[in-house]
Amino acid sequence: MKNKELKILLASPRGFCAGVERAIEIVKKSITKYGAPVYVRHEIVHNKHVVDSLKKIGAIFVEEIEEIKDKSRPVIFSAHGVPKSVPVEAINNKMEYVDATCPLVSKVHREAENLNKNGYHIILIGHKNHPEVIGTMGQLPKGSIDLIQSEKDVQDYSYEGGKKIAYITQTTLSVDDTKNIIQELKKKFINIKEPTKEDICYATTNRQAAVKKIASECEMFFVIGSRNSSNSVRLVEVAKQSGCERSELIHSESEVPFDEIIKCSTIGISSGASAPEVLVEDFINQIKKKFEVKIEEVEIAKEDITFKVPGKLN
Repeated sequence: MKNKELKILLASPRGFCAGVERAIEIVKKSITKYGAPVYVRHEIVHNKHVVDSLKKIGAIFVEEIEEIKDKSRPVIFSAHGVPKSVPVEAINNKMEYVDATCPLVSKVHREAENLNKNGYHIILIGHKNHPEVIGTMGQLPKGSIDLIQSEKDVQDYSYEGGKKIAYITQTTLSVDDTKNIIQELKKKFINIKEPTKEDICYATTNRQAAVKKIASECEMFFVIGSRNSSNSVRLVEVAKQSGCERSELIHSESEVPFDEIIKCSTIGISSGASAPEVLVEDFINQIKKKFEVKIEEVEIAKEDITFKVPGKLN
């Protein structure tokens, strides 16, 4: 089997985005500054490998602040953002907190608040129960923001409140699916206000564009990422929609499907924004054990964006 030749098209950019790198850095710097343990509310980013490596150096992950026994220890809020009630709860418990919300998610939060102040009723395009959606909806009073998940939701949606209407979006959605939902919204609400700058983040857009570029040339496509990572799951969908039906997510419990790969001459690989490059390398190394591999990296954009960590950690 060893000598079968296999071409790998490697999507670039892939893997960590600036918001994820900043969030991981915040946890590490917090442990350096405050000592272990530090608590993290919700997975800092949606990746088991990252979470496990941070647990090893003293991070303890909880879903809610009330689970934290020792309130003298600091708590970090995940990159996905939190409802307004969460920092309030930390303050009420006299807890030190560090907010690792991605600056691009914070931008959507501020946008929602400004629209609300200016008398708009807001529609959020996103996925129900995703922590980012919970955080964004939690910036505003109940009833002032509604969630839309699909074109059908738009068709079924009615608003009789008499306010002007605006929409915002989750940052990790499929660019194409969102475009269709927005078209439906604009048909239904002719004067709907749109974000001055696209809410879907640059990293999501770039990773999807890179997958689109190569998917049709591949017989199978693999996205390295976690099952609860919205942007990773979207990348699999994008690969399928762009011409590679046999696209799948490779997560922490996945086996490499060698018996399927052997039928291919070209496969594609990308990784979600919360997946470290070491996981891509591991996957490729497993394939190299069985195949003669030729790797071609296809880059569609250079990413040189970095986000600073909060000043109090320096």
